[in-house]
Amino acid sequence: MGDVGIDRRAFLSGVGGIAAGAAAASLTACDSRTGRSSTKGSKLLVVRDFGGSYGEANRKAIYDPFTKETGVRVNVVNFSNTQILAQIKEGRPRFDVMDIDMSNLVRFEHEGASEELDYGRLKNTRNAGIAESLLTPNGVGKSYWASVLAYGADAFDGRKPASWADFWNLGIFPGRRALQGTVDWPELEFALLADGVPLDRLYPLDVNRAFKVLDEIKGSVRTFWEYGAEPGELLDRNRVVASSTWAGRVQSLIKGGSPLAYEWNGARRQTNGYGIPRGAANSDAAYRLIDFALRPEVQAHMARIYPEGPVVPAAYGFLTESTAVNLASTPGHLLSGFDLDIAWWLENQDSVTGRWQEWVRH
Repeated sequence: MGDVGIDRRAFLSGVGGIAAGAAAASLTACDSRTGRSSTKGSKLLVVRDFGGSYGEANRKAIYDPFTKETGVRVNVVNFSNTQILAQIKEGRPRFDVMDIDMSNLVRFEHEGASEELDYGRLKNTRNAGIAESLLTPNGVGKSYWASVLAYGADAFDGRKPASWADFWNLGIFPGRRALQGTVDWPELEFALLADGVPLDRLYPLDVNRAFKVLDEIKGSVRTFWEYGAEPGELLDRNRVVASSTWAGRVQSLIKGGSPLAYEWNGARRQTNGYGIPRGAANSDAAYRLIDFALRPEVQAHMARIYPEGPVVPAAYGFLTESTAVNLASTPGHLLSGFDLDIAWWLENQDSVTGRWQEWVRH
């Protein structure tokens, strides 16, 4: 994904920060809403998103067209998860919509921090083919992204690793590796796939088996990367020959001329989604924005600008094959990869991430 690393790290560690510019924007948004007696007809909507190039794409594909159509101006803030929860607990969230990964939307639901969605107000979810797992009580999916296997295009004398089993095969594909550190959920699924577990039988994860398989490759893992750009930098500088990475990151490097390649087989998909914080001042406009963003043509527009896959299958009717092939929700990629099981990870996060961190240190 790239620009979402800060928030996923905050989710796992419980800490987070906010850029000065985002802080200033949030204060401005808050002041502009002070003393508002009614949200009906309000012409200001405050959205929390990840910022960076993702935020810029949202502005071009969603916010500006939405404003043009409705007259509702969109301000953007970039609060961390800790700040989001604190504001909601105080009863004064400084935003009306959360654009955040689905694992956090499920967490916020459990903590009573978000409103239950009225799907009757989201007409573009009706019979739209959105996966049931993305139509949760308090959050709706917006876009797919994925972690994939990336490698140096010339690293193996013409051979191409086509699976996580190949990533683990140091005999045929020798050289140093990199795996993800604590920036996101530990990559236990890749170890299990390398050991022959079928995609549809990954969950519940066999944690002991996964760590046993990870032990086999640990001596060749040079780095456990901690930010989105790091795998590409390691590959580009020949410090490693293969690494897990976010698909959008390696795609950008390839487009820029880097001699890299990647494999969709075994990709781990995750999803960004929308939710409405409990106590939002402008929930009416929030519903309008969410519904707007789920139009097939809007989903397609976003995908052209930022390499995340639409959750609405009809969006692919608005995309060229050359664009669709790079998206995690292209039908073929849906079959060759898997969706991270949010419920399993939330239930097991403390024990598994603690064991992962201990394993990395020793």
